[in-house]
Amino acid sequence: MSLSYTQAGHAPSSTVVEMTKDSEDGLTISMSLRQDPLSVTLDGTAIFTLAISLIVGLHILQPSVIVLLISLVPIALFIRNDYYNYLKLGPGGTPATFGGYLRINWFKLWALRDPLEPLQEDPTLEPATGLLGRSPLPYRCGPRPTVVGIAPQRQVDQPGSRESYLRLRNILKQHSLKNQADIGLGTSCFEKHGMGLFARFPLNNTCQGEICHVHNTDYAMHMNLHPNDLKEVLEKGWGQRHPLACETWLRMPVPRQFALVYAPRNTEELKIVCRIIEAAGWWVMAKEYEIDTLGESYGSINSAD
Repeated sequence: MSLSYTQAGHAPSSTVVEMTKDSEDGLTISMSLRQDPLSVTLDGTAIFTLAISLIVGLHILQPSVIVLLISLVPIALFIRNDYYNYLKLGPGGTPATFGGYLRINWFKLWALRDPLEPLQEDPTLEPATGLLGRSPLPYRCGPRPTVVGIAPQRQVDQPGSRESYLRLRNILKQHSLKNQADIGLGTSCFEKHGMGLFARFPLNNTCQGEICHVHNTDYAMHMNLHPNDLKEVLEKGWGQRHPLACETWLRMPVPRQFALVYAPRNTEELKIVCRIIEAAGWWVMAKEYEIDTLGESYGSINSAD
């Protein structure tokens, strides 16, 4: 599958990163994931028509009406461009319709202003502490990737490697097979698309016990983490909070602990991502399962009990 990523809001000559991906049946599928800046191009005919319309309008309409119409044009163009950018993010937890677009923009009014701000401490949580504090994460190399959207939320540059993505899928599959008593595999409850890892008996019920899911477009992941582990992920540059993972009077569709973890670009980053997935399992199940990056997984080695 060919994926094209274009950064919005930057210089006109946007950088496009292309990837190739084949489906399981051997067919090559073309897909574009890009965000385009707002631009308007007028040719000679359009300019002439616009000028005539303004001249005629000034003679038959009140000036205030002309001003109103001129003001509405850029607003309509912005909404159109923003809606198409929403569709270009691909399938996600929100329907790819104008109604879904309006719903997301309603939630956007209450979204987090700073996705890198950690959650406040809560002594009533169970398990009481996170998992990553026992062995802190290394810092992620380079700047953070650009992340856009809410539902779907996608990483649009610094794409992860296809090899790491395939290995991660195999790791999650083997992890669920080795620990079938506590862990299952299925379609993400949050996204309604993509592979998800689930706890059969969750202590913190997220969405049918979902621990994490991996996107088949940008190769990034969403998962639920203990606030301590989430702080570690934020500080070391491995991810960011979801825009709707906040507390307001409005009931949000994702938990406060919901976060996006950036797509692994190589084997070393894949190992770190697997450690973060272990932490996600710890938060949801209060049980610690070690994951091996070769696709092997071992039984429970610890629990909060």
